[in-house]
Amino acid sequence: MPFWFLYSTVGKKKDARAIAQHLLKKRLIACANIFPIDSYYRWQGKIQRAKEFGMILKTKAKNYNRIEQELKKLHPYQCPCLIAIEVKKGYPPYLAWIAESTL
Repeated sequence: MPFWFLYSTVGKKKDARAIAQHLLKKRLIACANIFPIDSYYRWQGKIQRAKEFGMILKTKAKNYNRIEQELKKLHPYQCPCLIAIEVKKGYPPYLAWIAESTL
């Protein structure tokens, strides 16, 4: 069974927490790691800098489309970051826990 870590960012910790809670309640993710980051990026032709919160969402690959749909509804950004990173290898009991914790 393929697993993915999904990476996203938001501007406020409360938004990251709300997204994580929502996806956990729907059993689309097994875990969310939320951490502060300094982001530098180009947006609308200008270089921007912002304090943001990164999120790593742990899930089965098959849940990506549903997570993307939920994220589009909840995310405050016009163009939210959502990147899927394939888990090539992992500790088997941990991967089993992700499988059991998600749909």
